[in-house]
Amino acid sequence: MVKGFKLLSLLITLTLLQALTVLASDASSNASKVLPIHSDFVSVDPRNKFILQGSPFLFNGFNSYWMMSVAANPSDMHKISDVFSQAASTGLTVCRTWAFSDGGPGALQISPGVYDEKVFQALDFVIAEARRNKIYLILSLVNNYKDYGGRAQYVQWARDAGEAVNGEDDFYVNPVVKQYYKNHVMKILTRKNTISKVVYKDDPTIMAWELINEPRCQIDPSGKTLDAWVREMAAYAKSIDEGHLLEIGMEGFYGDSRPEKKTFNHGIQVGTDFISSHLVPQIDFATIHVYPDLWFPEQNDTAQIAFAREWMRSHWDDARTILNKPLVLAEFGKSKKDPGYTVHGRDMYMSSIYEDIYGFAMNGGTFGGGLVWQVFGEGMESYYDGFEIVFSQNLSTNVVIIKQSQVMAVLSHRLRTNQEEEKNGDEEMKNKKNDEVKT
Repeated sequence: MVKGFKLLSLLITLTLLQALTVLASDASSNASKVLPIHSDFVSVDPRNKFILQGSPFLFNGFNSYWMMSVAANPSDMHKISDVFSQAASTGLTVCRTWAFSDGGPGALQISPGVYDEKVFQALDFVIAEARRNKIYLILSLVNNYKDYGGRAQYVQWARDAGEAVNGEDDFYVNPVVKQYYKNHVMKILTRKNTISKVVYKDDPTIMAWELINEPRCQIDPSGKTLDAWVREMAAYAKSIDEGHLLEIGMEGFYGDSRPEKKTFNHGIQVGTDFISSHLVPQIDFATIHVYPDLWFPEQNDTAQIAFAREWMRSHWDDARTILNKPLVLAEFGKSKKDPGYTVHGRDMYMSSIYEDIYGFAMNGGTFGGGLVWQVFGEGMESYYDGFEIVFSQNLSTNVVIIKQSQVMAVLSHRLRTNQEEEKNGDEEMKNKKNDEVKT
């Protein structure tokens, strides 16, 4: 299925020793000068591809949700620099991380509209370091879960203010709660970075905004309640910032708008409608997550990999034929908590996912890339969730990541060359027709 993957292996292997040597070295100082490396925003073209500076942009990326919170402690800021530097050395070019922390110790948003400037400056630092390392960011704006506050904290704030709210799903319908969220969106998008002096909505280091991490709505399995919220909030975010891409943050579960698609859910219904919500005009690209080991723990590795491939193919078909938008696998990984886990098993699972991403991307570029969950720095054991990848400790996994970065970069170049050849062919045809008219 994936010819290019094997043909490139010799070329890729030659780069591994050099890359792994860089990974083993210490990162440069965490307060380095921010360099003006971006001259344009990542965008989407009419052919459903990501575009950067006029050329196709395919990528290999990663999740590190913890960056802002860790950067808020000055003694730990070097961990952000280290991870970005090491990620860049493996060819990773996109990072997804949180731009929220609501209520509780160390929060960014202490209470509705009240922010901790020190934590905000930590987010400034994360963005500045990403820019220095030529890594684009997808910034998520709120959590579906209680971790870092999430929907539950917003609803509790409304309850404390005297609002008659019932549960977390009121996040999607209560006017006061929705205004709290809109105020946060405004605050983040219009923030001026204290390091780069660039307003977030004007900073091309940010590839995209994400409305919410893994939205779910249990009170309405059809997906209509969440769909209405997506439509309202997508329009609001775009009214502030038209330059950046916008995505929802969905896992990919289907809803009532396409009942025939619900078979792909394999019985899981979380109140989302992948098709309907991603047809919202202001949503620029679609996302899916895939965790067969968490969703179907009773299945063996073979069945779980089969599900992952079926899941990816179904949504790739949707992106090309229904949505007409690019697709990103925004979260995937293999947990050390799984029975029978081995590093080799994880490497094989990641390789399988990567090969499918490459194979789908090779067919026109609609599948833009994948973001592995997740990368940590040294000395971060308290954050581990079972999916942790530490570059200096997981050299075999580094090889898997580097190979994927290489083949996606080569494929980007190939698509760019094809695009240029098509453009030149069109120009030649146009000139020929003009000559015929003249004669």
